[in-house]
Amino acid sequence: MTVEEQLIKKSYFEIYTESGNRTHPVQVLGELYLAEQKKDMPDLAKIRYAQGEVYFHHKDYEAAIFKWENITNELKPWAKKNMGDAFLELGLLTSAEELYLSIETDSDVLKMESGLQLLSVYIQQGKLEKAVAVIKQAVALNPDYPGVTEIARTFFEEQNDWENGVELAVNEGIRTGSPKWFDVLNHYVEQGYTVQFAPDYFSEALSVLFQVDRGRFEQLAVSLWQSYRNESTYMAWIREFNQLFSGMDGNRRDGWIQLSAIYQESYFELINGDRLIKEISPLIPELLTNWLKITSPVNSLVAASSIIAWNEVFPGTITDSAIHDAETLVLHSNEYHDGYQDSLMLFDSIMKWAEEHDIEVGNKIKWMVQELHETNVHNMLVAGLSGNGKSSFIHTILGEDLLTAPTAAVIRFMDQGNPVAYEITDTEIRQITDVEDFKEAAGVSRKNHQNETIIDFKADFPFLREHNLALMDTPGVNRNNYDKHPLYQYLRFADSLLYVLNAAEPFTEKDKEILEKISEYFPDLPIHFLLNKMDVIYGQQEAAEVFDQTLAEVSQYYPDAKMFAFSSNYDNAQVLNDFSHFIKATRSTVDLDQERTAKLQFFVRRAITYLLDKRVEMEKNHLESISWNEEMVSKLNGALHQLADIEEEKARSIQKAFRKIKDETRAEIIEKVPELLRSCSDMVTEDSDFGKIHLKIDEEMNKRIEEYLKKNVLPKFHANLNDWIQFSKEEFDQSQNYLDEMAEGFNSLYGEERINLACDFKVLDDWRRDADRMSNGVHFEKINIMNRSTPQAFFLKSAGKLFGALPQNNPMLHTRYRSYVETADYYQVAVTIAKSFLQQFEFFEKSMERDVNLFYKQPFRVLEESAEEAQSEIEHGKNELEKLRVNPEWYRDPLTLFEVKLRQYEWMTAAGRG
Repeated sequence: MTVEEQLIKKSYFEIYTESGNRTHPVQVLGELYLAEQKKDMPDLAKIRYAQGEVYFHHKDYEAAIFKWENITNELKPWAKKNMGDAFLELGLLTSAEELYLSIETDSDVLKMESGLQLLSVYIQQGKLEKAVAVIKQAVALNPDYPGVTEIARTFFEEQNDWENGVELAVNEGIRTGSPKWFDVLNHYVEQGYTVQFAPDYFSEALSVLFQVDRGRFEQLAVSLWQSYRNESTYMAWIREFNQLFSGMDGNRRDGWIQLSAIYQESYFELINGDRLIKEISPLIPELLTNWLKITSPVNSLVAASSIIAWNEVFPGTITDSAIHDAETLVLHSNEYHDGYQDSLMLFDSIMKWAEEHDIEVGNKIKWMVQELHETNVHNMLVAGLSGNGKSSFIHTILGEDLLTAPTAAVIRFMDQGNPVAYEITDTEIRQITDVEDFKEAAGVSRKNHQNETIIDFKADFPFLREHNLALMDTPGVNRNNYDKHPLYQYLRFADSLLYVLNAAEPFTEKDKEILEKISEYFPDLPIHFLLNKMDVIYGQQEAAEVFDQTLAEVSQYYPDAKMFAFSSNYDNAQVLNDFSHFIKATRSTVDLDQERTAKLQFFVRRAITYLLDKRVEMEKNHLESISWNEEMVSKLNGALHQLADIEEEKARSIQKAFRKIKDETRAEIIEKVPELLRSCSDMVTEDSDFGKIHLKIDEEMNKRIEEYLKKNVLPKFHANLNDWIQFSKEEFDQSQNYLDEMAEGFNSLYGEERINLACDFKVLDDWRRDADRMSNGVHFEKINIMNRSTPQAFFLKSAGKLFGALPQNNPMLHTRYRSYVETADYYQVAVTIAKSFLQQFEFFEKSMERDVNLFYKQPFRVLEESAEEAQSEIEHGKNELEKLRVNPEWYRDPLTLFEVKLRQYEWMTAAGRG
């Protein structure tokens, strides 16, 4: 045992005790101490140091401290450390800390031992930051010191200090290359303790581990990959790891099962459409190249086809050597049998994406993809020039006459026990209710037909059931629909084409032109022929010659084609029997599953192309919508201004007419009332009681005024009011007629009955009711006429009372009174009466403007709401247009990545097929 080891274990005292000596060390050291003390120059330090150790072991810590505190030789640093240990045992942590910190030494061993003891002090004190610093310092000083890294790991784990724990594991793994530390690191990764570290932090550790243990390298790489998957640093991890792995000599012989699997999983995750191409394109080539380098046999076809597909869509991004390697793998791969299911899942993903972006792909393509699931049914498309008699042949096969007129729709007949039929357009699927409904849906007379409809007709068709056959009837081809005939949309869906020729004029130039176009676009589609209307040929021999000549000519263009002769006059049973043999002879030996997969992939591509074109269409539609709505806002605002002018004009006209009636009535009252009052002079006679005559005259005047108003003025005024209401109605009718024309114009622009500018004619009813009420409710308030405070009236009343008692004064009073009544100024009286009479009509006049406003309120509201709606559509269109233009890649990139995946599935489907 070395001296340092003795000092560490506090067994330095053993150098003073002889082996086998049973004398207690205390006694031995005491005797040595006494002997040394007797010397002229005693050296007691080492003996005192040894005595302190013995006391420490016997837990006499104070005695030990006493012995150690006076050590001044080379053992002084160790003595301080031991004193600190004693204080630590006594629980005097502060004293222990001070002693440990006061040690000055060049001994790394002492530094390590005092540091580890100081760690214990800090842990007990709860000074965790200092504890971390001490243990990290110790590890940095000598990581090979026995137990120090394990102590550090245990401490970090107990404190949940994963940052330092991970750092320790990484550094020790790199330093020692020990699998143990990489296992610890992998455990930390699996527990999620490493996600706060940048991915490049682990590059050196991975490099070391690759050289040490490739199995553990794969395990750690996969664990790190999984840990970063849902983090913001995921893309950085993929970049860093693949740059690192590119320089490593990994190969397929090493059996990278887990890493190959996570490459595949991550690649498909990256191209699922959630990320932009500019974000992933710098990463994908290296990722794919590394994947191909280590791909497992299970994933080799997927990896190879992924590289080829990516390079086809993004040419030049993959190295030639990687492309060659991938092509070799695909060429020598076994056949892949999951292509249909993979392609179907891709189609569903595209449909989901389209739905999330509020884009309708169209029901027809969805229907065709759905019907491809019927892998045991052979879809035979029947086509030909108009007038070649397709319908009679189809009726014979179906066993009933369903088509009584030429069809404008594509109709698919298929056997099913439960009859059902649907009319399918891109925007609607409607169930057909009965035969008449079917004929209406299929007929050319249907006005809204634009060759966009397919009818799916399923019923009990024995012949179709027996031969697993579905017939697709198409509209006849003519010069009007040759270029855009609907049959071209369904040729890829069909398993074969039965082209109908007319025996009277077989295989014309037009037939050849149509068939050439079909073969150009669909070269793999089996084409066979039906020679129809054989009854137009006289004689069996002549018919046979026509058949042979036609077949010979057809065979020059289509050497594998078969031809079937038909006439509606042939025996149906024989036709069915012969056609049964014809079907068996024409059935292709091609793998039907492979064909259906190819068809499905065709429709997936069509869906992608449709959606790519849809973006251009969407931008165009937004521009047109903005322009159209801006025009509508202008027109609607113009209409609002016109309506305001109309309202103002009609209000002015109606009020003017009412005011005229009122003014004329006022003028008449002012004119007639004085005449009425003067006529009351006939009440004055010489026999009158001149003391009270003014009262009688006043009463008579009020009576005559009231009678005049009720019998003359009021009826006339009521009649004038009715005429005024009729005039107002005519004015309102003019407005309504104008607004109806305006609404009709707007509705023609909208293409629907959206604008209704109906005015509120109840206003006229209210006016009629008010007119009746005012005419019947006039109450005349009596006024003082003769009792007015005028000098002349006062004189007459006074004179009457004074002189009326003397009969000889009556002639004079008679003359004076009569003259006064006949010559008095009654203008103010008349004005007062007119004002009183017209007062309620003036109240009515004041509410007239409000009533006119009510009449036009609804048209104003409709036009304002329409203008606001159009403005809202403008803002919506501009926002959507900005989205399309500012970030077009958010729309385009997912579709491009769908195309990459489709191209990959096409390569996988073709693998191993020569």
